[in-house]
Amino acid sequence: MDKVSLASYAFHGLLAQGMVDVFGYLESCKYRYQVQADIWNGMLLSTEEDYIRKVREALDSRDLILANLCVDGAHIWEDDPAAREANHRNALAHLEAAERLGARTVRIDAGGAHDARTFTQEQFDLIVARYREYAQRAGDNGYRVGPENHWGPEVVPENMLRICQAVDHPAFGVLLHFRGDPGDRVMAPWAMHTHVAWNITEGPLTACMDMLRDAGYEGYWGVEHHTGRNEYTEVAVQIARVRDVLWRWQCGA
Repeated sequence: MDKVSLASYAFHGLLAQGMVDVFGYLESCKYRYQVQADIWNGMLLSTEEDYIRKVREALDSRDLILANLCVDGAHIWEDDPAAREANHRNALAHLEAAERLGARTVRIDAGGAHDARTFTQEQFDLIVARYREYAQRAGDNGYRVGPENHWGPEVVPENMLRICQAVDHPAFGVLLHFRGDPGDRVMAPWAMHTHVAWNITEGPLTACMDMLRDAGYEGYWGVEHHTGRNEYTEVAVQIARVRDVLWRWQCGA
């Protein structure tokens, strides 16, 4: 397989209808699309050892790599201290699951209000401290961890740059959710994984991928779909467009 992965969030509509689960998703990765896995934890029923072992067996039996584990509900900052602690425990549980699943990267967000565009000093200090802790664990176990630039203060490139520079750990990285703007280039040196949405595959896909390749990126090109409709078909379109760019690179076009 080439280095294309598919975010299981792409099937959140089917999941909500009870028409797919993580095992059906992995079957689609292997036999429908021939891509690697990128599991969103909303598709996991548990982080308990027995369940995660079954998911790992499903990956292994299909010769699939888990390019990324996307973790919701574990972001670092919440205003309520009890909620922060609960999220931290959830983060640790998912890091353990990621290690059992052989994940190459793990996305845990920084947090903050969805409509915020800055971090307070208190927020920033805790976010950096937690990411250093998580990155040390990730480095000790052979993967990378970090946020995605997709909500709250994370969408501001300068905020992400500040976090990256402060954490300053080789096992820390950014899940670069392409936005097709100059901010992508700001975060490119720290990119550990990617999410390529429909607006990018139907727009500046080649420019985005060229930019990241030229910045030295060697990770997976992760396709993510968001509409919750026509998911199987539209995901196929996105994967084909990403593969077209990879093929043109290979051909020297």
